[in-house]
Amino acid sequence: MIGLPAALFWAYAIGSTFALSAARQLQFLERRATDRAGLPRLLAPRLISRAANPYLCLTLLYAAVLLVPTGLFLMWQNPSWSTMHIADNHRGVWAGFALLYAGGVVTATLLGFLLAQALCLVGAGYWAYLNCVGGHFLLFGTLVHGWDGQGYRRFLTTDAAALHAWPDDSVINNVLRFLTSGTFLTLLVLGAAVLGTLLLTEIGWLAEGWLLPGGAQDRKVPRLLAVAIAGAGLYGLPLLGALLASMLVRFLGFPAGLAAFAVVAGALLLPRRSPVRRLYGLVGLPSGHWRATADLLPEKRVTARP
Repeated sequence: MIGLPAALFWAYAIGSTFALSAARQLQFLERRATDRAGLPRLLAPRLISRAANPYLCLTLLYAAVLLVPTGLFLMWQNPSWSTMHIADNHRGVWAGFALLYAGGVVTATLLGFLLAQALCLVGAGYWAYLNCVGGHFLLFGTLVHGWDGQGYRRFLTTDAAALHAWPDDSVINNVLRFLTSGTFLTLLVLGAAVLGTLLLTEIGWLAEGWLLPGGAQDRKVPRLLAVAIAGAGLYGLPLLGALLASMLVRFLGFPAGLAAFAVVAGALLLPRRSPVRRLYGLVGLPSGHWRATADLLPEKRVTARP
């Protein structure tokens, strides 16, 4: 349910965020799968199998059942808006785009999930978070700036004629015209299902991880505040970054603007005592290797009691 140029970035970011939200559960499953003494031998291979990972299966199900059908529906209803006005009508859309879109969205979601999962399992949770930020930054960057500086205009107009006529009217009138269009009404209806399920899944998996043994020991703030911080870090920060990058590119030019943005982003994200790292540490996502906290398993906690 988003323009084709940004769809793969969004799918990758969704897969990464789902894996990060379920980081505790993924580590817990990995421990249980390798603890042969506590599991039947026939069960352990099933848990080790990537195909048996319930969080991966649900993530791919979300992509296949919600992301792909809604995107294809919008492509059929308004091909100009779906292609960010690269094509004017159905004749301008190659039939293979539907196939590439369907397969590309699911594949990008899978790649995002697997990379974030691998980072979480080896104790690089913060880098898994940066992986999510990068995906969302590319998404918002495409919608805000695009490839020609007109990303927001392409997103907020329903057809190529409205895009070309944008300079003839005020920004407010152009936005109001889009908000009263049938395309926006369709986005509201589809977005209620797509975004509603997205947020409920991410928040639900994050809260579920805190209920595991030792899952909340790193969380330093109440649950509601932790969810708010996580949402701001996953969506607010990349959006602000996309706006800043767009401004720098407009004022300094493409190479110099991106270079200046890279310096600012590196200073905010990479140092060990950066503000973003501190906020990340408040949420309570795992920071250690999945093997490092094997003593948190329920049966081992019971046997350790006097």
